[in-house]
Amino acid sequence: MIKKCLFPVAGYGTRFLPATKAMPKEMMPVVNKPLVQYGVEEAAEASMTKIAFVTGRNKRAIEDHFDVTYELEDQISGTSKERYLTSIRALIDQCTFSYTRQTSMKGLGHAILTGEVLVGNSPFGVILADDLCVGEDKSVMAQLLDVYEKYRCSVVAVEEVPLSEVHKYGVVAGDVGDDGVIFINDMVEKPDKGHAPTNLAIIGRYILTPDIFDILRNISPGKDGEVQITDALLQQARQEKVIACKFKGKRFDCGNVDGFVAGTNYFYQKMKHAES
Repeated sequence: MIKKCLFPVAGYGTRFLPATKAMPKEMMPVVNKPLVQYGVEEAAEASMTKIAFVTGRNKRAIEDHFDVTYELEDQISGTSKERYLTSIRALIDQCTFSYTRQTSMKGLGHAILTGEVLVGNSPFGVILADDLCVGEDKSVMAQLLDVYEKYRCSVVAVEEVPLSEVHKYGVVAGDVGDDGVIFINDMVEKPDKGHAPTNLAIIGRYILTPDIFDILRNISPGKDGEVQITDALLQQARQEKVIACKFKGKRFDCGNVDGFVAGTNYFYQKMKHAES
């Protein structure tokens, strides 16, 4: 059973300036919970309760959020407002949290490599909090875990996107298995639509095997001098060690304003429906 889940949260969140000038983008509220809490809840639902954060400067609010706030809790103890802390208290009780810092921004691959000290030599999940996901019958990470349990190799979540948007993603191609998973044999980072092998885009959910760290250590930086996780996964795929899973559910790209507003509206309506 995979217990560890890595959260790369060191990015600057420039698309949300000035809101993110002093506040981590991962702490921006989607209705009444910060974005990152939804991701941790998803990991916990998949029984990944050892939560590891790769952080950066100005990210202390994330660490404080997943900790006890004695003064606040004492002030609202016994009042009707105490119920607002139920969900975060449950996570604090259920999970353990560890942190390391990425001192320079060199891409997602570098952020994951930075997290090696926290996850060690075992398979682990990766959640990018920008991608706010809602599974149909079970969480997206739990769906990936089912695939991993069957095939015991790295697994990535993919969804079909318009060809006009493939330049924003890592795009995969491969052979479709009887159970609908895709055995990846090609992968391109942010292609233009004329060179994309498919419209199947990798989104921010992964299960990675620990050999990924040696690949990341030795891989050459790609575009803009960044270490791309896509390049490392392609090396694994050449050894038939990466599977893509078309997850069942919804994804909101909360790394941009349109996706963030759509996600907020969805969860607001969900909350109002639960109250009615």
